[in-house]
Amino acid sequence: MNSTPNFLGPDFLLENEFSSRLYHEYAEGMPIIDYHNHLSPHDINSNRQFQNLTELWLDGDHYKWRAMRTNGVPEKYCTGDAPPFEKFVKWAETMPYAIRNPLYHWSHLELKNYFGINELLSPATARTIYSQCGALLLQEDFKVRGLLNKMKVEVVCTTDDPVDSLTSHQQLAQSDVSLRMLPTFRPDKVYAFSDPVAYSVYLERISAAAGIVIERYDQLLEALEKRIDFFHQQGCRVSDHGLELLPFVLNAEQTAAALFHKVRNGSSLSDEEQQSLRAAILIQLSKMYHQRGWVQQFHLGALRNNSSRKLRELGPDSGFDSIGDFPQARSMSQFFNFLDNSNQLTKTIIYNLNPADNEVFATMIGNFNDGSIAGKIQWGSGWWFLDQKDGMEKQLNTLSNLGLLSRFVGMVTDSRSFLSFPRHEYFRRILCNLIGKDMAKGELPHDLPWMGKIVQDICYHNSKNYFGF
Repeated sequence: MNSTPNFLGPDFLLENEFSSRLYHEYAEGMPIIDYHNHLSPHDINSNRQFQNLTELWLDGDHYKWRAMRTNGVPEKYCTGDAPPFEKFVKWAETMPYAIRNPLYHWSHLELKNYFGINELLSPATARTIYSQCGALLLQEDFKVRGLLNKMKVEVVCTTDDPVDSLTSHQQLAQSDVSLRMLPTFRPDKVYAFSDPVAYSVYLERISAAAGIVIERYDQLLEALEKRIDFFHQQGCRVSDHGLELLPFVLNAEQTAAALFHKVRNGSSLSDEEQQSLRAAILIQLSKMYHQRGWVQQFHLGALRNNSSRKLRELGPDSGFDSIGDFPQARSMSQFFNFLDNSNQLTKTIIYNLNPADNEVFATMIGNFNDGSIAGKIQWGSGWWFLDQKDGMEKQLNTLSNLGLLSRFVGMVTDSRSFLSFPRHEYFRRILCNLIGKDMAKGELPHDLPWMGKIVQDICYHNSKNYFGF
């Protein structure tokens, strides 16, 4: 299979002249602020050089593993010990069968944008592409920071546990590198109570990092505040939380000390008790974020680790998660209202994984935008299963109808791959096409400078101003 002249051309996804001009004259050249990803801080700081395309492209990418398994590829070629080239061949065999999946677009954009390869990936082209990319990866400008520079990445916010030392962030900040790498405070394990033994072990790690013995609930909060202050000193201005739903239990704080004592001493908590203690901790964390002017992010709606067999064999984040159908609206409203009632609701981004809840999320943010700043409460970009063309269009259209698209803080990669940044291009093309189509239909004025300004704001300026980067 060879390249086709009408695939991934200059006007890919752009359906008319307005769309094309918005993208090429306004969006294309904008830098990238990637305020949420799962990239390795160590790899960025050490400027890692990948040895082959499999190592760079397939290792850790559960999106690709999921597609390969669906195509009948055995596990040894996904997460197993098959040789790197054999793994790549299995991915190349899967690629032609991935048509209309976003991986088909993303993968070919990545080959084109990073390596200048326009051929379609297939078994027939696998060896040539693997060899060509492998040779380029040996060059200095194909190390990690070179890859980021090719995509004009200005800021990356990694995802970091409260116990992390942030050594890589400190070292990079002291270097002469222009790239800014900032930490994100991700305390999910602080309220993961399902396994009291594992939770107790984790508390010992928090205790050591904060220098505080944690036997009581107030000591846990003190330790968390110390870690937040440490993160703040390293430039952190963002927290992130992965939850099925945003919990709220009235008067949860009154029982928090007793419930923490129970789980700290090795006893299991009921589901209701877990939710109550989780809500109490999250409320206290949110108040700490507000005090420091941070942005808090909530990624909501994932049903994780559906295959317990594969969880035992491979561990989490291996490609066995899906969209959940959790009741989101009432408890989210109560959580935000509780904080807003005392004016302690900080800037907030909520990400939705279930498209059935799009309108719920789009209208929820309007409940707590209070005019103090533009777009204080945000509905985040299409996430995980929804960061594809249809998902992005639905998110952008719903936000346009029920909020202010012009104040949106735009796209993130949410990725572990250093080749994932063409997702920003993908988003920008989709955004420009939606606006351009409205202009062509007479539903928006033919005011290219103003529409171009809106596009540039969404692509870059809104996030830069919102986070203060």
